[in-house]
Amino acid sequence: MTDFAIFWDWLSFAVRWLHVITGIAWIGSSFYFVALDLGLRQRPGLPAGAFGEEWQVHGGGFYHIQKYLVAPAEMPEHLTWFKWESYATWLSGFAMLCVVYYAGADLFLIDPNVLNISVPVGILLSLATIGVGWIVYDLLCRSPLGKSDTGLMLVLYCVLVFIAWGLTHLFTGRAAFLHLGAITATIMSANVFMVIIPNQKIVVADLIAGRKPDPKYGKIAKQRSLHNNYLTLPVLFLMLSNHYPLAFGTEFNWVIASLVFIIGVLIRHYFNTVHARKGNPTWTWLGAAVLFMIIIWLSTVPKVLTGEPKTSAASAAAQVYMASAHFPAVRDTVLGRCSMCHAEEPVYEGIYHAPKDVLLDTDQRIAEHAREIYLQAGRAHAMPPANVTQITDQERALLAAWFEGAGK
Repeated sequence: MTDFAIFWDWLSFAVRWLHVITGIAWIGSSFYFVALDLGLRQRPGLPAGAFGEEWQVHGGGFYHIQKYLVAPAEMPEHLTWFKWESYATWLSGFAMLCVVYYAGADLFLIDPNVLNISVPVGILLSLATIGVGWIVYDLLCRSPLGKSDTGLMLVLYCVLVFIAWGLTHLFTGRAAFLHLGAITATIMSANVFMVIIPNQKIVVADLIAGRKPDPKYGKIAKQRSLHNNYLTLPVLFLMLSNHYPLAFGTEFNWVIASLVFIIGVLIRHYFNTVHARKGNPTWTWLGAAVLFMIIIWLSTVPKVLTGEPKTSAASAAAQVYMASAHFPAVRDTVLGRCSMCHAEEPVYEGIYHAPKDVLLDTDQRIAEHAREIYLQAGRAHAMPPANVTQITDQERALLAAWFEGAGK
């Protein structure tokens, strides 16, 4: 079991690393092409069907790029498709969801104080929210509302706010943020897989067959691409939020998530406007800063609606660790070396909220985090940071022996 825990932690690291790599590739190409599209210039003498051109310099050379709004007169000999970055990002992200949140559902996905459900039910709810999110979005885009870009985006924002609120009534705060990001990322990747690439394939097939492509396919694909552009920054925030409990572990976490979408839109509006050479709307940065200050305030507002959290019974796994003969000594070690930071009200100077919202100030909480204690302080020296509480090698060996011997 101990070797498996170490392997699983490295597997989580590998999948997360892959997700970051593929995400960089997808976001990089997406941002580049949006900036390129907005920077295109028209001039007399462009080839027939060409919408605009752009000259760029990079890596010691010059690039002359032309865009055809529908398609060129004939199929080019070499054509590069940009799709695998999107697919690989979604697949690696789903793999990470399985490794972290499904395998660790008792700790990271399900909160009995929010909704007391079993692990299988929690996983099914997770899959359902991701799938339903895409279906609702796609239906709205295909409805008459889809003809108005502004109207559609306003309605979509309201839907996302409702989803943010609803997720906080299904999962832990951390999982709610992660799922809001996963739903949004699924919309983005499904846009590529279900709409953008199929539409481009229709245009390519028409060119090969000698038919004139219908411009509606390009228009639809461009709308979905624009949505992806504005959704990217909020997704990045939501994916990083699991490291910051002041974002996901507070009373108004769904409001914070909703404001993050507006901040992302403001920032993208600035860059899109600049790339299109339509001005320099610096007011967007002021608006984003004001909203961020509101987020900081919301993260520290006293709990006035939910009251004190209710206690729940220890999980079966936690009961095994609490029954270990080593547990009394382990509890004393954790309370003496860790709980000054990992408590409801930390007493360590400069720490005002338990790091990552991990609480180690009761028997149950210590047992529920046995695996993390083992990996962070038993087998590794990551905790406490810089060994500020001077945990000894003997105490680390005790934590390792406790986890490794539980249930034997």
